[in-house]
Amino acid sequence: MASGKMEGPSAPALRRDPYEVLCVTRDSSDQEIKSAYRKLALKYHPDKNASNPEASELFKEVAYSYSILSDPDKRRQYDTAGFEALETEGMDMEIDLSNLGTVNTVFAALFSKLGVPIKTTVSPTVLEEAMNGTVTVRPLPLGSSANGKVDKQSAHFFGVTISEQQAQSGVVIRVTSAAQSKFKLLYFEQESNGGYGLALQEDSQKTGKVTSVGMYFLHFQVYRMDSAVNALAMAKDPEAAFFKRLEGLQPCEMSTLKPGTHIFAVYGDNFFKPASYTIEAMCAKSYTETTERLKEIEAKILTKRTDLRQFESEYRKALARFQEVTNQYNQEKAVVDELLRERDNIHSAFTTVRTLVNSAGSTSGGGPSNRYYSGDESQQQQGSRSPIDDNGIDGRDRSNGKKRWFGGINLNRSR
Repeated sequence: MASGKMEGPSAPALRRDPYEVLCVTRDSSDQEIKSAYRKLALKYHPDKNASNPEASELFKEVAYSYSILSDPDKRRQYDTAGFEALETEGMDMEIDLSNLGTVNTVFAALFSKLGVPIKTTVSPTVLEEAMNGTVTVRPLPLGSSANGKVDKQSAHFFGVTISEQQAQSGVVIRVTSAAQSKFKLLYFEQESNGGYGLALQEDSQKTGKVTSVGMYFLHFQVYRMDSAVNALAMAKDPEAAFFKRLEGLQPCEMSTLKPGTHIFAVYGDNFFKPASYTIEAMCAKSYTETTERLKEIEAKILTKRTDLRQFESEYRKALARFQEVTNQYNQEKAVVDELLRERDNIHSAFTTVRTLVNSAGSTSGGGPSNRYYSGDESQQQQGSRSPIDDNGIDGRDRSNGKKRWFGGINLNRSR
């Protein structure tokens, strides 16, 4: 695979084939890839290679290659079309808190408090002690629990021994913290040299008023929720974050345990203070109904995730159409408002303007011919005429249609 420059800040300067970097083949299992990564990360960790400046770049390259091959989707994309098919923006490396320094640790703690997902790796000191078999392992029988407080970047190891029947029934290991501490639950496999190699790790999540994490070996595929995937999706597109809520559901690497003793550890992942915890080991035989409910709800969530992917496409189309008709609605509303406003202005133009006639007989306003006069104005228009008209009849009485008699004398016209 040709090398080239990367855009992402957590990617190495040059790209090599991830399979070549981790010294595995394309048909290697997930567990083989994980084991190879742990060994190389421990080998090239900067804390162990302070005098070798190339080790830091090799460590970065190993972590980047593992970020591709450990993700089923990214691995499939890479196998199909190489680096070009990958979205490098979302590939974040895990950081080692023991290598950050005080100032950077403060900033990391602040970002984590604000909800920024920060992935941390297990301290190389813990991994090396486990690999050498120099750790203290406390027994944890099935059906029992243990309380503890583990220092930051340190681990408490527990041995859980299970029989053939218990292995067939299934095993659950859970850790909770009422103090809402941050921690990891680790699972180690026995190495040929007698030491323990890290095989699985799960980060605690806040659930209600506690933080918790669990490993479920129930003979069917169980999933874990990666909150970092959801947080990154929300940061990229807050409006569509709902459709990404189930994308963080990732399959757990192991679903069964063989009879024998298995090593688990609680790793303190707080930035400054110890992590308080309670660890429990349970046989699923006592939780048959709960196990079936979990199997059923996992299947429903997977179906719903597929439905949401399809619905997201429909939603985006409908949203685009809604925005289109909303814009059209605003435009049509503006046009109608303007037409009605113009109509009101035209209506208001139809009105009667009342004007007066002056003494010269002309209208003062040049308005309509309809004129309104008062009594004084009528008398002024007639000049100095007598109140008695030409027939000797008072104008006031003429309107009544009656003849006027004066002094009992009948004024006959013919005479």
